[in-house]
Amino acid sequence: GNQKATHLDISQGKKPQHAEEAIFYMNCRAAYLTVFKSSLENIKSKEQLSLVLQQAGRNPSQKTINKYWTSQTTSLNFDDFCAILKKEKPATKNELLEAFGKIDTDKAGYISHDELCKILTTRGDKMTWEEVSSITKQADFNCNGKLDYNKFCELYLSTSEQCCRAARDRLETDPRLRQQHFGNQTENSPEGITLPVSKPSPRVSRKTEHKLPKGDSRAPSRPSSAQSSKASSSTTVTVGASSSRSTKLIIEPDTMKEWQCAQSRGCFYLEENGEIISHKYRLHLPQRSALCVTIKPFTIPQAEGKSCHWLSVDTALFILKENEAQENLQLVSFTELQNKEMFGWRGELGSGVYWLLPFTTGCRLRKEKTQISGEAKLVWRDEDGELALTKEFQAALLDVFETIDLDGNGLLSLEEYNFFELRTSGEKCDQEAWAVCKENFEMKKNELTRQGFLDLNLMEANDQDGDPWDLWVTLLSLGYNKALEMTEACPFVIDICAERCKPRIKAISLEAGGSQLSRAVCRSVKEKGEAKVLDGSENIFIYTYRSGSRITSVIENKSENKVIIHVNNEQSKNCMNNRGLTVFAVEVAPKSMMVSQHVMALNEQEEWIYSCVHSLV
Repeated sequence: GNQKATHLDISQGKKPQHAEEAIFYMNCRAAYLTVFKSSLENIKSKEQLSLVLQQAGRNPSQKTINKYWTSQTTSLNFDDFCAILKKEKPATKNELLEAFGKIDTDKAGYISHDELCKILTTRGDKMTWEEVSSITKQADFNCNGKLDYNKFCELYLSTSEQCCRAARDRLETDPRLRQQHFGNQTENSPEGITLPVSKPSPRVSRKTEHKLPKGDSRAPSRPSSAQSSKASSSTTVTVGASSSRSTKLIIEPDTMKEWQCAQSRGCFYLEENGEIISHKYRLHLPQRSALCVTIKPFTIPQAEGKSCHWLSVDTALFILKENEAQENLQLVSFTELQNKEMFGWRGELGSGVYWLLPFTTGCRLRKEKTQISGEAKLVWRDEDGELALTKEFQAALLDVFETIDLDGNGLLSLEEYNFFELRTSGEKCDQEAWAVCKENFEMKKNELTRQGFLDLNLMEANDQDGDPWDLWVTLLSLGYNKALEMTEACPFVIDICAERCKPRIKAISLEAGGSQLSRAVCRSVKEKGEAKVLDGSENIFIYTYRSGSRITSVIENKSENKVIIHVNNEQSKNCMNNRGLTVFAVEVAPKSMMVSQHVMALNEQEEWIYSCVHSLV
């Protein structure tokens, strides 16, 4: 994407967290503009990503760079950069000392150069002998063949701070850069989509009198804080209690009982920076056929009767047609019909290969704010001193098994297990390692059983002599908190039924939706939603679309210049949005389109009102 989004808190009373956000945002922009001329310029290589992260006081390993720059990455924008900084926190002195302390088992405060050289040239991002030598020659923290790592940590942190301060100073003193410096908060936001020049939509209107779905009422609304002298557009949608979950999707078992079906499970995972990743799928249809496609949160059998946070998470599926070049995928349709927690689509598709991209707004799948007191116990020792998994941990692992068993056959294939490995460790298990697993853990038809999966985790606990650290790393990456509750993930299930052929669905990757999904969301809202022109600005369009339990607004900038759009939701009632802010602003690049926000009801049992004013800053 080539837009950048920036959130502005315009509230009168500044809270301490806003000051922190302002500082964070300023540091992000200062570091970015040290490397690039504009925050609209994209990061185009791993080298640039590493350099700009270093300017922000980070010291990324190659593994960290590879996490954000995958084989499918072609560029990252300013938003992506801010999101990475939120996840990759700068190392603290305590963390550095703790790392050195694991090497310095005698707690002498020193590490011999020989030991340091051995570690740095054989572990992690391996350094050359010359690179290590350049460190050991520094007189500030080396003496008598030893490295004083206390002094090293102090110098490292002070140098990092000096680098950040220099970037901030440059931002403050350069008039050209200061003009670009606005906003005091940034969060993860959808990528912008560069568009060709297009004709105005036939649904464009400057007024609010439109025929709407039953249960909706829209009227002009202009909060007192909106500046009437600026170009603006207001939209109000009132949704009755529980009407957002009314039955629109009707599945008729009698007419579909002869249809052939395929199913796959998957999961949305919430990253530390708020980004959401999920499985992506390919659908193959041997011939043209009527189709019914549904997606819904997956009820794990072991979790029945428990409070499952993820069951309230909204889901959707976008169907894209594969062309010769993957980057030119075309939106075919999406699951806009809703029946309770299920979203679906019915229609007819021709033979060929399609991409299925799962989507959730992020309104309900977001970082948990509740502090967990205490920590669940994962392992214990029996009277013989043998390690065992606690019942609570076993139950969590069986839930994990159900989530990663994508085909639902009760066994884990190597392919399914590798999605689990990529998520938890960033690595894959090859055929040779899988053969070793087969020798040590229970398998059937070369696939891992539930018991084999439990035993594999017990082996990991034994390898660490009962230290649960690595086990917690696995659980946290899968969306669990320290109370063994899955709060930052949402397992889902996709069902495909075809009238004339056997559909085949296959999980291809586990990653963020990227530009393909952003483009699909924007296109769907533009095609289905109500369009308005910002009064006083003929080139800025706001599209608003309600799909079941959610409302999405999209901004299209058809002008030759970037624009900043102020978004005000102060008159909304009983609403939440994916940005977590009532008032914010977004910057939209020339000839591009981006999601302004997704909105849902806080409490679906009560009426909710979406009242939003978009204004040109």
